[in-house]
Amino acid sequence: RCETEIGYDVYAVSSKIEPFYKGGKVQQYIFCTCGPKVNILQIDTGKIIHSIEQDDQEDITSFSLSPDDEVLVTASRALLLKQWDWKQEKCARSWRAIHNVPVASMTFDCTSTLLATGGCDGTIKLWDVVKQYCTHNLKGSSGVVHLVEFHPDISRLQLFSSSVDCGIRIWDLRTSKCICVLESHYSAVTALAFSPDGQTLISSGRDKICSVWDLKKKAVKRTVPVYEAVEGVVLLPGTSDYSQMGVKGEGLHFVTAGSKGVLRVWDSSSARCVFTQVLPDAPALKIEEGDLDPRSLMHLLPMPRSNRLATVTAEHNILIYQMPALTVQQQFVGYNDDVLDVKFLGKDDTHIVVATNSSQLKVFELATNSCQILYGHTDTILSIDVFRKGSMFASCAKDNSLRLWKMDLKSGHVRCVAQGSGHSNAVGSVACSRLKKAFLVSGSQDCTIKVWDLPDPLPDVGCEPVLMTARLTEKAHDKDVNSVTISPNDKLLASGSQDRTAKLWSLADMSLLGVFRGHSRGVWCVQFSPVDQVLATASADGSIKIWSIQDFSCLKTFEGHDASVLKIIFVSRGTQLVSSGSDGLVKLWTIKTNECVKTFDAHQDKVWALHGGSKDDLMVTGSADSTITLWKDVTEVELAEEQAKQEDQVLKQQELSNLLHEKKYLKALGIAISLDQPHTALRVIRDGIQELEKTLLKLRQDQKASVLRYSVVWNTNSRSCLDAQAVLQVLLTHLSPEEILQYQGTRTHLEGLIPYTERHMQRISRLLQASMFLDYMWQKMRITGGIDR
Repeated sequence: RCETEIGYDVYAVSSKIEPFYKGGKVQQYIFCTCGPKVNILQIDTGKIIHSIEQDDQEDITSFSLSPDDEVLVTASRALLLKQWDWKQEKCARSWRAIHNVPVASMTFDCTSTLLATGGCDGTIKLWDVVKQYCTHNLKGSSGVVHLVEFHPDISRLQLFSSSVDCGIRIWDLRTSKCICVLESHYSAVTALAFSPDGQTLISSGRDKICSVWDLKKKAVKRTVPVYEAVEGVVLLPGTSDYSQMGVKGEGLHFVTAGSKGVLRVWDSSSARCVFTQVLPDAPALKIEEGDLDPRSLMHLLPMPRSNRLATVTAEHNILIYQMPALTVQQQFVGYNDDVLDVKFLGKDDTHIVVATNSSQLKVFELATNSCQILYGHTDTILSIDVFRKGSMFASCAKDNSLRLWKMDLKSGHVRCVAQGSGHSNAVGSVACSRLKKAFLVSGSQDCTIKVWDLPDPLPDVGCEPVLMTARLTEKAHDKDVNSVTISPNDKLLASGSQDRTAKLWSLADMSLLGVFRGHSRGVWCVQFSPVDQVLATASADGSIKIWSIQDFSCLKTFEGHDASVLKIIFVSRGTQLVSSGSDGLVKLWTIKTNECVKTFDAHQDKVWALHGGSKDDLMVTGSADSTITLWKDVTEVELAEEQAKQEDQVLKQQELSNLLHEKKYLKALGIAISLDQPHTALRVIRDGIQELEKTLLKLRQDQKASVLRYSVVWNTNSRSCLDAQAVLQVLLTHLSPEEILQYQGTRTHLEGLIPYTERHMQRISRLLQASMFLDYMWQKMRITGGIDR
């Protein structure tokens, strides 16, 4: 929770969209690896309900969930296997993998008792997870064993594996011998699928073929050319009607997923493709030679209980398809890469649209985290802006173009309705008109600004996007235009550039009205105030400046970021600013006092994206750390809680006074502890010192721990050290060391007590010596006085 002074907005993190998938398999319940963690995603809500993390922070190289969904086993680069109770997020046991190098693959048998692990050292180990020992060590594979699968008929006791030699080895577990090598592929075998009767095997490979094997004869029955590198293959279960997919007869049909990014259904007997999934039209992407198409599918897994399929794309997006139509039911973004821009979308800010370091836009529904991926641009998207009421927005990219998008408010579906090109370099910023949906403004690295009129009417659903042409073009700056923004009345335009200046323009004819000079480095962002005649600029020199648009003078300068300030927005009806920077910080500024009233540290890298909600109660930030954070204005909640807390404290203080008067020390001490007021607790102990032992021993364990903690503070002061020592005497006399050590932070408290107690002991020893001398002198004086009399 984040607090600031009363009268200004208070923001607290509402939720986060974080990376949860960076590679590996996705199980039926959406178990996915992300570095040293396994995240468990709830499909209905899109929320991570469990997260299991390696203590040693070593990346997980492989994992497997048992068929009964009870046991999760992970393998890490530390060569350890760990068995987890994933529902409790606890490690049940861990053991050395025996492999000399990391485990590359693993799988359970259908009984959930045997686990096979394939290593990068060419060996396969089998483990009895119930009796906890290694049952087999299979040698003979060459190189990395990247695929292991048990035959579904457990009575056969057979294991299938594949390594870099492209063969499929069949191991007899009774003899621990390789009984056969199935050779057909000329590239890595990526997946195996068994027929229900266990007599037929279908294998897929990156050599663009699928092989159908007769396991009785151990020979290829048919080779199916699929003309793409196949990463996954799944047999269609024979229990449903797939006629709408072109499936006829009762022969084996299988689904493939691969480099083309579409699911296709094949007839194993005729080797024909009977169904190809239809994807939304998307232009060809600019892909470097040797790079993967981000739309290519890397995994395909069945979800038999719900008659669905799950796929994972090269960009770590998880797509769930409903059979038999193979329509996309849900999409989850596993990893966002750098978040470059983010804006709220929808009538009540129900969605956000995100630009990441890719050519696709991602539209998240905030309630479920389900994502819609928008294709259109062919290179990295750099900026987004939204029209009022949130149903239309514009995007611009490194492909020198900008696009206009419209969301159906009922269905949430987004489509491209217009596109424009004309810039000779990357378009780094786009701004939408404020009063009406009338025009767009774009700023580019070609140093120009263009004004685009929106097409009227917009094309209907299913029609091609309309081409937009620029109405005005102006050579605006000497270097890249980083930011453009339109005034609330649609009459003025401001631009910020890498040439260290910001400029004010008239939108009627793009005439220059004035130049704002004062920043020592490039200007990253410009924003008009929603209420005042001022402009705010954010710069790479680490400062924010407020300028008058009447005389172009600098009115205020805000300094506090340690690096470039990348984005700014006005909040609290124009009385405050929020800024985000390269230092990973988000800062809240009060314009009137020039002070930073709060710093929010929620990101680990540059915060490129920052946007406020339409009702001024929400805020969203996006960072190069791949995290999107939603913030909620909790000012009213904070004020109400603070007021209730103060009232409660007043009542408790009154009750405390009454209890002390009535000499009810136990209840009085309990209230002092609940208020967490050591000084008040000390007053109670002093008033009831005669009943100290009885009072302390009746306290709960957590209350005794608090009194022990207070004693450490009291013991540092000579005025209260005797009270602290009296408390310690009671606790140490009546409680065993084991009982005291159970208190939270006991060791630290005791270490803090020792030096001051030693100092008090030395002081008392000196005082005792002095008093003995005084006593001696007094005795002598009495004797002498008696003789004289």
